[in-house]
Amino acid sequence: MFKLSEIKELIKLVDQTSLQELEIENEGARLHIRKPGKTEVVNVTAAPITHTYQQPVMPQAQPAQAQHAVEAPAAEAKAETKSAAPAQNLHQIVSPMVGTFYSAPSPDADAFVKVGDRVNEKSVVCILEAMKLMNELEAEVKGEIVDILVTNGQLVEYGQPLFLVKPD
Repeated sequence: MFKLSEIKELIKLVDQTSLQELEIENEGARLHIRKPGKTEVVNVTAAPITHTYQQPVMPQAQPAQAQHAVEAPAAEAKAETKSAAPAQNLHQIVSPMVGTFYSAPSPDADAFVKVGDRVNEKSVVCILEAMKLMNELEAEVKGEIVDILVTNGQLVEYGQPLFLVKPD
């Protein structure tokens, strides 16, 4: 079952991102949050658990005028990042989930990686927190960190580039 505090946190997370819809199953309960103009909880029902984790539903298309007004800066930023990576033959480490980005294991600890650091496939580069679960993200490529594209404590989206790595 979902706790009220978890539901509030998820609503806040959906509100602060460009996600339009989120569906999660947890301990036999299913939560579906949709954001047409404002965030609203659509339904919460008990269901048998078939998966322990379900990918968030990708944002749905908005009316053409609103989509251009809201997403134009984000689209330009993504296009700029994606064009920079292939031009310099850089590998992007992207977020596998929606969550909060943490550059260090604790507030008083050093960052996992800094620009210029060497990483290998198993190097932990950050922690992504989702629903109070801390998930370590590995580089999955051997090379040098060229750029860190997000800041500590920032909310990140599924597929959002986090790091640029110059592969060996």
